[in-house]
Amino acid sequence: MPNADNWQSDVLRDLSGTAAPQGTTGTTGRPGTADTGERTAPAPVRAQIQAQAQALAPAPAQVQVQAQGARPLGAPDSRAVVDRELAGTARRPRQGESLAVRASRALRRIVSSSAAREVAEITRTAEVLQRPVTTGRQIAVTSIRGGAGKTTVAALLGTAYAHYRQDPVLLVEADPALGSLPLRLGAETLRWTTADLADIVEPQMSLLDVTGYLVQLPENAWLLPGSQGRIGAMLDTATYERVMVALRRYFSVTVVDCETLPAEVARVALTASQARVLAAPATLDGVTSTYAVLQWLQGLPRHVIAGTVVVLSSTVARPGIDVEAAADRLRSTGANVHVLPYDRHLAAGGALRTELLARPTRLAATRLAAEVFELSQKRR
Repeated sequence: MPNADNWQSDVLRDLSGTAAPQGTTGTTGRPGTADTGERTAPAPVRAQIQAQAQALAPAPAQVQVQAQGARPLGAPDSRAVVDRELAGTARRPRQGESLAVRASRALRRIVSSSAAREVAEITRTAEVLQRPVTTGRQIAVTSIRGGAGKTTVAALLGTAYAHYRQDPVLLVEADPALGSLPLRLGAETLRWTTADLADIVEPQMSLLDVTGYLVQLPENAWLLPGSQGRIGAMLDTATYERVMVALRRYFSVTVVDCETLPAEVARVALTASQARVLAAPATLDGVTSTYAVLQWLQGLPRHVIAGTVVVLSSTVARPGIDVEAAADRLRSTGANVHVLPYDRHLAAGGALRTELLARPTRLAATRLAAEVFELSQKRR
């Protein structure tokens, strides 16, 4: 198990087979620097990680039943995330905002001092996101109904952590009922699922062993799917707990895309995580339902609502409510509230491409990721 005093160095050494760099690093690889630019291509070490993971992953024939009564495991077949013919119906991804809006914003930044303030804010936020951790942080994202933007928020959080951190980041789909996290993250095929890994993972496994069963994502991130897109996939609390306890020591940050409340796995995930995110649509009924949930959380120990962040997502260009006023009302319960503005790229529902996000969306997502990460560090 990694040394608790230098957990990140142990993990990096396990990944690359070389001595780990000293100090906190960003995606630039330079100690103590904050990356304030757009997403960059994976560093050479990440290409080496992927090659090693593929080479060292246990062969399907070597997978054995791990405990008496466990179901025998062969190697499941890879399955496409999106049917080929359905994929052909997708239109070309759009920019998050129109050219006219982008040009207008760029002009305002040139003639005002907002650009310098923005860079300073991004630098401070990056410093928060790059803070070292001694044990893996688990962040649960859920909602009280479908269509609230839960999976989009989980994908944005995981992408932000992977971009700013050098240590490994994991995204877990704990919503097996046709969850869309693999699609949002741009995965093309799926093979092993959460239930499969629960029967395989053992304490003596190295990180390279484990990543052989995961979907490789850009920038040192991995995905553990909840299903292969088939109706009827199940995930019970015992399976979820076994996988999450086993994987926690390998990854600095784990973002869990949960089922909607009040599903049992979602409740277990919220209890076990160090920070919780509740996604809600910026609609009257969405805000009303979320307010009722927050009032219920007020009756629980104080740390529960203090460690909860509500994300109000605008799914249309002109919401039917005053979003800022609604956010203030939700904050009155003691919860933290962030507003995710309308973004044409996010609204299309396809693979998330950060370079196409509107600038306000990127800034909002980064601020959200930083606050959630800070909250996660306040709890063991």
